[in-house]
Amino acid sequence: MALRNAPFWLLVLLAVALQDSCDGAFSHSLKYFITSTSEPSQGLPHFVSLGFVDGQAIDHYDSNSWRMKPRVSWMEKMEEDDPQYWDRETQILRGTEEIFREGLETLRNRYNQSEGLHTLQMRYGCELRRDGSKGGYWQYGYDGRTFLTFDKETLTWVAPDPQAQISQRKWDALPGRNRYFKAYLEEECFDWIKKFLSHGNETLLRTEPPVVTMSSRTEVEDGMETHVCRVHGFYPGEIDASWTRDGEVWLQDTFHGFLAPNADGTYHYWISIQIDPKERSHYRCHVEHDGLQDPLDLELKDPTDSKSNLWLIIIGCVVAALVVVGVIAGIVVFINRRQEDYNAVPRRNQAI
Repeated sequence: MALRNAPFWLLVLLAVALQDSCDGAFSHSLKYFITSTSEPSQGLPHFVSLGFVDGQAIDHYDSNSWRMKPRVSWMEKMEEDDPQYWDRETQILRGTEEIFREGLETLRNRYNQSEGLHTLQMRYGCELRRDGSKGGYWQYGYDGRTFLTFDKETLTWVAPDPQAQISQRKWDALPGRNRYFKAYLEEECFDWIKKFLSHGNETLLRTEPPVVTMSSRTEVEDGMETHVCRVHGFYPGEIDASWTRDGEVWLQDTFHGFLAPNADGTYHYWISIQIDPKERSHYRCHVEHDGLQDPLDLELKDPTDSKSNLWLIIIGCVVAALVVVGVIAGIVVFINRRQEDYNAVPRRNQAI
């Protein structure tokens, strides 16, 4: 899918989703994304749903296949606990697809818009952080803007404009449904994290240490040096990579790349810095990760001793991150699953 077809709101959302693990904000997460578009194109179906555990895609549904399918082998074990799991999730998403299709038309008329490309998106998820604290969110977006956000503390929806307030009033008139959302975000979501981790523990609970390499070059224009610290092949995605000056974290004149997955399920990341060559000895690339016994502190190299393909490395990392965004773009959340009250609670099939 071409990046121009991806709304800015979703690109930012996905960049945040990828970046979350970079700053060590949480140790385990469960996220879902759904996108429905009024003008399907090659590579972008009308409706797409994708789920993630710890940044790894675990399941997928789209309007071409009309079937919920596992994206990783260990998710096939879900049938061991519940033989009807995939059939039930498929039926739920087929219903959600129809609701989203109708919602697109409703919102187009409500905003008095012409026909053309419009998108309705949803995301939700929860995070279990290292310090034991928990977080959860539930959001909708329309045409690249936030449409509704659930406030689980007040059990209400927050609407940014009058058109969204119409849906807000309708949904806030269903207190039982809002209580379910709160219970899901504060309890059930974390039960699902534990279940997924139990099935995918060999993949999700493993550690792979990062391989760290340094590249540098001298800028022709002003004689300044640009250094890139590239961190590759690590898992999990939580990593602390930073530039330090005389042992202190240094943010000035630095640039951070995207945290992005590799084909083998590991991650890569890079940071660059521009400095005066006379100050080179003061700087280090500092890396901390669960796969390392001790933090790494790499010295900066003389550009004359480094290869000249620095910018190819930078471009390659940027392109890889954009490809990830482009492939995933268009996704937003389907509301998950309480088996015991599946027929009683209209979790995902809520009209706009």
